[in-house]
Amino acid sequence: MFKRILLPIDGSELSLRAVDLGVGLAAKVGASVYAFHVIAPLPASAYAVEFIQVDPEYTIEASAAAESYLAEVHQRAEAAGVHCDSSYQTDARPYSAIVEVARKQHCDLIVMASHGWRGFDRLLLGSETHKVILNGDVPVLVCR
Repeated sequence: MFKRILLPIDGSELSLRAVDLGVGLAAKVGASVYAFHVIAPLPASAYAVEFIQVDPEYTIEASAAAESYLAEVHQRAEAAGVHCDSSYQTDARPYSAIVEVARKQHCDLIVMASHGWRGFDRLLLGSETHKVILNGDVPVLVCR
């Protein structure tokens, strides 16, 4: 069955529910989990890129938040007796980073949350989960 389950996390309660589902599944089938967080870069105007530098405050805060999210996954996995590895990275396209880390970490399942946006919200905000499903080659278990 599954040997390595990817758990993308954004820090929301919904993503923690997906983590619990993934960790529970991993415990039942004897799999390990890989927790992953994507930090969105600060948006910059295409015309002002040369003048804007990365805000070190943002980078420090975003990295601290990522480490906190991943520590929570480690804690939940440890409580369930499941081995957990993790990482985070900065990418403007979270779905692409998720698909890539699933490939690099040899994950055979992705368990992730979907906010279930519909209509205009989905059009405006998009769905990273939907993009992962469309662009990846690993099965995705969606938690709402």
